[in-house]
Amino acid sequence: MKTKVVIKKIMMVALFLTYAFIFSSTHAQNSTAKPKTMETQSKTDIDLAQLSALNARFIKNWVTSDTVSHNQIIHKDFVYISMAGKIVDRDTYMKNWAQGYNPEIDKSFEYKNEVIRIFGNMALVRSNTYYSWLENGKLMSGKTVYTDTYIKENGRWWCVQAQITELK
Repeated sequence: MKTKVVIKKIMMVALFLTYAFIFSSTHAQNSTAKPKTMETQSKTDIDLAQLSALNARFIKNWVTSDTVSHNQIIHKDFVYISMAGKIVDRDTYMKNWAQGYNPEIDKSFEYKNEVIRIFGNMALVRSNTYYSWLENGKLMSGKTVYTDTYIKENGRWWCVQAQITELK
């Protein structure tokens, strides 16, 4: 059973990477500018790609309750600000993270409208989430906007704060 889950996860990552490649290739073909190579790609473009990949990984970690992968992207001084405004330390956040998403109750979760703003070695990553869950046999839905704050240390991006707000 675990092998099927691992294979499914690998297939999802491969599909995401394929889509990203196709999108970037199509965009490059339709552009009048010269295609960017690793040598000519700007530092900002590379940072944007890294941050977008981290955002996708953050969401994937949530849906799969992958605390090992999540530990690798959140900073040692990370804090979470909940919808209720409660500030949660890293250790408590990680304990809750492992139990947060339950596929028997949680029926869908996706993010859209990603916006990344880079300010030197600090960046803000913002997206909307759309989700559904079962409550007393009834399918419910909700949406949020979140902002994750990243810092770049020693050439690597780390999430230092996550804040989420419910949209009504």
